[in-house]
Amino acid sequence: MSLRPALQFAPELLLRAQGAALGLKAAIFDVDGVLTDGRIYIGESGENFKAFSTLDGHGLKLLAEGGITPIIITGRDSPAVRRRVADLGLRHAAYGARDKLAAAAPLLAELKLQWQELAVMGDDWPDLPLMTRAAFACAPAQAHAEVRAIAHHITTAPGGHGAARELCDLLLMANGQYQRLLHSHMVTLDGGTAG
Repeated sequence: MSLRPALQFAPELLLRAQGAALGLKAAIFDVDGVLTDGRIYIGESGENFKAFSTLDGHGLKLLAEGGITPIIITGRDSPAVRRRVADLGLRHAAYGARDKLAAAAPLLAELKLQWQELAVMGDDWPDLPLMTRAAFACAPAQAHAEVRAIAHHITTAPGGHGAARELCDLLLMANGQYQRLLHSHMVTLDGGTAG
């Protein structure tokens, strides 16, 4: 069974993303406010709790399968974030980055990447240096006004509730991998097709 994608993006957004995505090799994601809703829960013993969206997690895995390397650069460091990154199998991350531009430099050097090969998703001022250099900048719906003002795309979903997945889907659609990945999920383990 061949499944036609139900997801659609505005033609002008898709064209802008295609211009970037055809040369994209990686995408940088912030954590607080992007992969989470930005709230931090602190227990009485000082431990941090964060809620992550499974939609976002699967989107990051699909992005890698579609040829775009996910990179995490976050201003905070916590066992919860490190656990989530490890559970998703993401290999490139910088934690506790006060200066995100400085934190990005060694990761870009390791991956032999230039800024025109990157998408960036952030929600607040510390993300601005990355977003202004990237080929495609994206912000979740609840991002700070200054971040939304420079973003090429503002997601309909807020951070922690599918915003990162929306960017992943857009980039995969733009680079022509979305339908292939969707179809690959329709094949069952016994070799048949779902449905």
